[in-house]
Amino acid sequence: MAVFTPVSDDDARSLLASYSIGDFVSLRGITAGIENTNYFLSTTAGEYVLTVFEVLTAEQLPFYIELMHHLAKDGVPVPYPQTRKDGSRLSSLHDKPAAIVSRLEGGYEPDPTPAHCALAGQTLALAHLSGKNFEIFQPNLRGLAWWEKTAPVVLPFLSSTLQELLKKSLDEQTSLAQTSQWINLPRGPAHCDLFRDNVLFAGTHEMPQMGGLIDFYFAGCDTWLFDVAVSVNDWCITRPEGRFVPELVDAWLAAYAKVRPFTADEKAVWPAMLRGAALRFWLSRLYDFYLPRPAQTLKPHDPTHFERVLIARSSGPVPDLPKEN
Repeated sequence: MAVFTPVSDDDARSLLASYSIGDFVSLRGITAGIENTNYFLSTTAGEYVLTVFEVLTAEQLPFYIELMHHLAKDGVPVPYPQTRKDGSRLSSLHDKPAAIVSRLEGGYEPDPTPAHCALAGQTLALAHLSGKNFEIFQPNLRGLAWWEKTAPVVLPFLSSTLQELLKKSLDEQTSLAQTSQWINLPRGPAHCDLFRDNVLFAGTHEMPQMGGLIDFYFAGCDTWLFDVAVSVNDWCITRPEGRFVPELVDAWLAAYAKVRPFTADEKAVWPAMLRGAALRFWLSRLYDFYLPRPAQTLKPHDPTHFERVLIARSSGPVPDLPKEN
């Protein structure tokens, strides 16, 4: 578990005094995540998640908190940020920003079926359309500018072959961002990290029900197609090789397109966008692996996984985006 900031029961009791969400019952660390400190918080009024932010600043956080608030009010199943007695939704704990959000039902599905993929694709499309009316702008902080800054830092740790792969992939994305097709892509608030462990499902494995999308703290304004590419690169693949499973990717994309059809420009850049999404997470995992931040317990993700995904997107077949009905 990544615990950068220990939180005691007394800390939680003190924090709850600023809210009207019941009295303290219990606090339990969440055994996932590498970016923030997270706890399950139980009160006499309900179940919540307490997050202490380790990287994002108080100036950056209103985008994420208010985006979740906006989506939840619009009926999109996401954690609902709790409002303090003073009307704000951001707190401070141990001199770091913190927030309390509602805890959604269900758990994540490590082995999704086409039904899980369809629910995830449909819900992400609904979130994208809802975000069109969200007024706060913040760029994707792990977008192209971050890739260009991070690549030179991790290059010395790579073999000559992987250095060439990284340079070639980054050059492609830099060139793509200058094209009219990329400039014309639909865009707005995007989750940017919708891996299978960031979606909760209720129901059964055979008949899943959407619990909700969680962990919006990598969200930013970006192309919606990038958000889709990030998702299917995780949801719809064979883990060992990173290759697509046709029935999974077809279900995911078809469900998304039924809510928000893809444009001609999106279809044109789709293969390159898949490579860009793989590059983004290869870079971040390389950085976390070779230059980790101190924490009580922290095991960085294996960077070779997205190395394989990037190679698969560069050499293997890519499914077409669905045609409009």
